Amino acid sequence: MSGGIYLIQGEDQLTEMQERPYDSEALLQELLERYPNLIGVEQPDSPTAREWLIVKRTGGVPTDDLGVERWSLNHLFLDQQAIPTLVEVQNESDPRLRREIIGHMLDYAANAVVYWPVESILDQFEINCRRQNRDPEQVFEDFLGSDADEEQFWQRVKTNLQAGKIRLIFVADRIPPEIQRVVEFLNKQMDPAEVLAVEIKQYISLQDGLKTLVSNVIGQTAEAQQKKSSTSRERRQWDEHSFLSEYKARYGEDEMHLVYEIYQWVVQSPDLQLQWGTGDTYGGFAAKLKHYGPMVELFFVGIDGTFQIASEIYAHLPPFNDEEKWHELRNHLSSVGLALPTSRHERRLPNFQLSTVPDEDSLETVLTTFDWVMQQIKEAHHY
Repeated sequence: MSGGIYLIQGEDQLTEMQERPYDSEALLQELLERYPNLIGVEQPDSPTAREWLIVKRTGGVPTDDLGVERWSLNHLFLDQQAIPTLVEVQNESDPRLRREIIGHMLDYAANAVVYWPVESILDQFEINCRRQNRDPEQVFEDFLGSDADEEQFWQRVKTNLQAGKIRLIFVADRIPPEIQRVVEFLNKQMDPAEVLAVEIKQYISLQDGLKTLVSNVIGQTAEAQQKKSSTSRERRQWDEHSFLSEYKARYGEDEMHLVYEIYQWVVQSPDLQLQWGTGDTYGGFAAKLKHYGPMVELFFVGIDGTFQIASEIYAHLPPFNDEEKWHELRNHLSSVGLALPTSRHERRLPNFQLSTVPDEDSLETVLTTFDWVMQQIKEAHHY
């Protein structure tokens, strides 16, 4: 190996650090779990550093509808933008780095997008926290801050997965030139997915055992960064025409007609105000109750084909902040496929795919249920 780093200690002591391989691949994996910032991926156009939330270490990726796991993935992280980041760690000496790993990572990505429900990712995050004797809610608060909306974050994870907005990272003590070229090519061609390699070299002082780690990100060429950053800045402002046209193109005329019926129900209600979202993450429309300071969201219909509510909103909204009324609400919503948690204090985003609504009669049942919800709210607030 070549290369060296020199540390100045005190006023005049120069310590030479020599590059050394890791004792094992497992050691590099452990370092990455303890110090995820070693990934070193920059957060473009932001004054804050990118932070990482580890979901799991060493686990399988589902490859069919039954959730059967075929390959083992070293790490799964999420960043502040809720982008799933799949990390594969290998030693330079492992010949698979040149032959199999890139193919396996692309398989991971394709199958994760299709078969990895966000509920499973959330479960894995909580299991990993408990394995480390840490409180999942505290870990999340440390990650995004006390004011962060956890339900909204996990919904963004789901939307990113469905849109293929993920990140694939190969980590090794040395990335061979041929792998660098492949990574740079893939990163330039794939959008919105990102493909990177991270080289984490280890330098050790033979005199006193000091250790230094130096990471270098490969694949973030100027051309690729410019292409992806310009794409990410495009935030589509949805309206009736663009949403219904896109919905029809994605899911067909029959399902689009059901969505149009929901849209008409909202705009014709004197107690509701319709609010359009922007971009792919918040693509869709929300039905907001008018008679409150900050308008309360009754439900949201997304361009991803979901009909969803936020349990946290209902948990603090009279009369459903009462335990008896909460359970009455649970019974009504469960009849239309929206599973509120048993406890009001558990945050969740109950939702169903609109493709599961077979006809207009079934849709009428959903809307009648929300007529009942609004009537309960109106009576509780005396208007």
